[in-house]
This record gives sequence, structure tokens and C-alpha cells, in this order.
Amino acid sequence: MPELLSDLTTLRLGGPAAELVEATTEAELVAAVAEADAAGTPVLLVAGGSNLVVADEGFAGRVVKVATRGVVPDVEGPDAAACGGVLVKVAAGESWDDLVARAVASGWVGVEALSGIPGSVGATPVQNVGAYGQEVAQTIASVRTWDRVERTQRTFAAADCGFGYRHSRFKADPDRYLVLEVTFQLRLGSLSSPVGYAELARRLGVEVGQRAPLGDVRDAVLALRAGKGMVLDEADHDTWSAGSFFTNPRLSAEQAAALPADAPRYAQPDGRVKTSAAWLIEHAGLSRGYSLGAPVSLSTKHTLALTNRGGGTTADLLALARAVRDRVEQAYGVRLVNEPVLVGVSL
Repeated sequence: MPELLSDLTTLRLGGPAAELVEATTEAELVAAVAEADAAGTPVLLVAGGSNLVVADEGFAGRVVKVATRGVVPDVEGPDAAACGGVLVKVAAGESWDDLVARAVASGWVGVEALSGIPGSVGATPVQNVGAYGQEVAQTIASVRTWDRVERTQRTFAAADCGFGYRHSRFKADPDRYLVLEVTFQLRLGSLSSPVGYAELARRLGVEVGQRAPLGDVRDAVLALRAGKGMVLDEADHDTWSAGSFFTNPRLSAEQAAALPADAPRYAQPDGRVKTSAAWLIEHAGLSRGYSLGAPVSLSTKHTLALTNRGGGTTADLLALARAVRDRVEQAYGVRLVNEPVLVGVSL
């Protein structure tokens, strides 16, 4: 029987894969993609499956499961004590949260606030994954890739990755670059980076900008995420999601001024103003658990997650996403944009 994409995604949605190849080494990964490209066969890369919404009809091409492994710091043990930082090379298929847990245990500073995020290391630079005041762009030194057009390896320094809010050059050109390895530059120490998110600072009992023990930050973030259904749990349907389904809108000053006075507003370096997608959804009249009647709904813990309650379909999920998007646009003139990658479907 063909492999179902629902077995490979955190939403547990998606139809059959025409072909599935699991790549456990970098050579196997490059070969699986390069061979398909040469044959004109569509390729879908899957690792943690936490940021994918796949059509009920499935994927009529080669699904490549990225299962490469390897975490290699340039200093360890007694040698690390004499260094101010560490460069850590990580294979694309490694679990992101496993890496964060190791970083915290090893005294590698800079990713602790990104605890509990599902998915693979290779996916993090694509989305410029971020949460609780941190983004991977702050600690990525370089990204090594397979260029599917030039058919050669290319390494990009962080400055050349085009990082922005939930964006990168890899996301802008999704069919070109296959991420093979990410190198992180992390400070060594027992205290976190300055806490940059008010909710996390309150949980830790510190002021924004202060530091806290690495383990305390990880524990606090995991607790905050679990309270929002954002830590994977097989028994909790609120975690059967793709995380935050919509990005927080970046608005012009004029658009932001048109929002209600109590709407969140965060000035951005480029002159735009960020607001909260969750606030817009809730104030447009859509509460936690909102559903159109199908077995999908907004999370009962957080309105920004669309969840599969068991037995749902991708068509059900997209109908709900459209209803949420349209309600917000009608109420506030702001069109929400999906964060997960849509495969074989559109909003």
C-alpha cells in the first residue's frame, strides 16, 4: 500500500505518496532529489512534517523523508571552558527540539527560547523559525545546501540567507535549495540570551532584557507552549496542528492606525507595524474551539492553531482557514497569510 502523508505530518492529514524514499545519509538525500529532478519528477521534502498541509489527493511525485543525523560542535568538554563560543554543525534531519535540549544541557546559549518547536533543523532556516523573542537567524552562521538548478553544493553565510520575519531566500525559491546542514554560532555560558518577550519574562520573574538560567528558560517556554497546545502530544488533539497557521501581519502605518485603539501594535525596523493575528481572530468573533461543523476546529487553547480533531480532511481544514481569513478581512481589512506550506492545495 502507498504511504499516506497523514502518517508523516503533525496535522495527520494528507493523501498517498506516489513514491517514498527515506534518506539517512547526505549522499542518499542528494541522490534522491537529484535523480527525481533529472527525471522531471516532482519532489516533496518531509522531515518533521510540522509545517505542511498536504492535499487529500496526496502527492503525485517522490516524497523524500529527510532522516540525516549528526551534531558536531567544534569544541567540547574541557576545551570548551577556554572558549567564548561554539560552532555547531547539524544535519538537516536532526530533530530541532532535541538540538535545543542538547544546547541547554551543554551550555550553548542562543536557542533556549525556541524549545518545544516541532520539526527538523533543516526546516528552521527556511522559515526563519522564531518564538518568544528569538529567531534562528540570530544564531545561524551558515547554511550548506544542494543547489538543484546548478547541481552543486552551495554554502550561504547568514548575511546571504535573506532572513526576514518567517522568511528567507530558501523560502522565496522553494524548489531550488535543499538544505543539507546548518551551522550555528552559540555563546557558551549558564545564563540565557537577554529575554526579549514580555510573557516569558513574567513567567521567569525577570525584566525584559535580563538573563535567566538556561534550564529555567527552557522549562518556562515548554510550559507556555504546552498551555497553548503547541507541544506535540499524541493524546491531545489541540497539538494535531501545524502550529501557528497564520503569520502576524506586518502593516503600513496607515493600516495600523485603522485598527481599534486596543489592537496590539509593535513598531518594526522597516517602518511597518506588526499586530497579532490571534488578537484579530478573537476580536473578529472567533473563539477557541470554533468550528464549521467538520472534525477540525480552532484549538481549544489558542486561536492561532487550526487542529484536526480526528477524522478530519485537508478540505475541512482549508474551509475553516478560509472562513477565519475572510472574517478577519471583513472586520479589519487585514488579509491573513498562512504560515504552513500548502502542497497541492491553495487558500
